[in-house]
Amino acid sequence: MLQLSIVHRLPQRFRWTRDHHSAIDSDDTTPDELDFIALRLLSHDGIPAWEILQQLKEVLADIQVDCTVAECEGQPCLFILRRDESATNCCLKNQGVAIAETFIAG
Repeated sequence: MLQLSIVHRLPQRFRWTRDHHSAIDSDDTTPDELDFIALRLLSHDGIPAWEILQQLKEVLADIQVDCTVAECEGQPCLFILRRDESATNCCLKNQGVAIAETFIAG
């Protein structure tokens, strides 16, 4: 299932709410060590998306990347510390997960 998965990085940065139960947009313009990025699964919806993101979380735990699966904008997302983005991308690509890139037409 992982090899048929496509993830996309949401453009905004996130921070956990004070109660740590949900993520909110980080409106601070200065990047911070506590900022998270969110990866949304494009290839699957519903229950399969939650299951695949849990599998991705387990794969990332193997390389000691701490992450959380939570809902964002009505969709399940994988939240990762911004500083772990490169390691996450390498790990996921090695597992056969495609990472959709955002291109700006010029």
